[in-house]
Amino acid sequence: MARVIRFHEHGGPEVLRIENVDVQPPGRGEVQIRVKALGLNRAEANLRKGAYIEAATLPSSLGLEAAGVIERLGEGVDGFVVGDAVSIIPPISMVRWPTYSEVATFPADIVVKHPASLSFASAAAVWMQYLTAYGALIEVAKLAKRDYLVITAASSSVGIAAIQVAKTVGAHTIAITRTSRKKPALLELGASEVIASEEEDLEQRLKDIAGPEGVRVVLDAVGGPIFNPLTTAMSRGGILLEYGGLSAEPTPFPLPAVLGKILTLRGYLVHEITGNKSRLEAAKKFVLDGLVSDSLKPVIAKTFPFDQIVEAHRFLESNDQFGKVVVTV
Repeated sequence: MARVIRFHEHGGPEVLRIENVDVQPPGRGEVQIRVKALGLNRAEANLRKGAYIEAATLPSSLGLEAAGVIERLGEGVDGFVVGDAVSIIPPISMVRWPTYSEVATFPADIVVKHPASLSFASAAAVWMQYLTAYGALIEVAKLAKRDYLVITAASSSVGIAAIQVAKTVGAHTIAITRTSRKKPALLELGASEVIASEEEDLEQRLKDIAGPEGVRVVLDAVGGPIFNPLTTAMSRGGILLEYGGLSAEPTPFPLPAVLGKILTLRGYLVHEITGNKSRLEAAKKFVLDGLVSDSLKPVIAKTFPFDQIVEAHRFLESNDQFGKVVVTV
């Protein structure tokens, strides 16, 4: 038996329950780990609410990130031994491969031996954010030295990862956050410029910073009315990658800017990387090298114990965090 977090109906954080469930042994090609820490993501809150791209079969567990120690190996698994400290690449399906459990089983090909210097809490805060940032910026946008990059929701875990990834290639990062409260922390993290969108004229500030050439790459998690000032400040041939949709307002299609500047507006999911073996291997090398060199360093907003998963989800949706919300098991 193991304690597992599940929900029997869609709703707010209060629908999450901790239940005792029988744990099956790992099958062929699978690895079972004793979970030490969980990294929380908005995708899990969306699954809980019934608003995710994947549908839950109730009762359902959830979770995309974890770190722990290998407890059992299934047949045909090479390269690991019991006792290895590992972390989990986000699975394609969190309904099939949930992480919110004291003991969890995963396909061996999404299990990674992380650098020994990482704590379990930090290791659980790595893969979703850095694979998202790497895939969008390096693989898709081909971000390069001196490019201007705009990052919305910059204090989120992906936003912070994007600042760090961009810094490794020498791009100019313009971090967008709602108020100036988080501005000092974003600048200290390495953002070239920070704009408080509720306090400043976003379009004018972007034009002042990027100049006549404009912003070549935008990594947006928000959508909604912000599309107009973002695209107006973009360069000819620029690319906007949308990976979120936090705004509750409709997202306009900025036709004049798209036509006049030949812009690319593109949806992006981390599954583009995790679902492709060769791209995933390149991404893993980039991230692991960055973790070893300390150019990539997870930022943890707050840590909660396993028994406080409801409180952790409430904090996750509060927009108060700077970095990753982590649960220790």
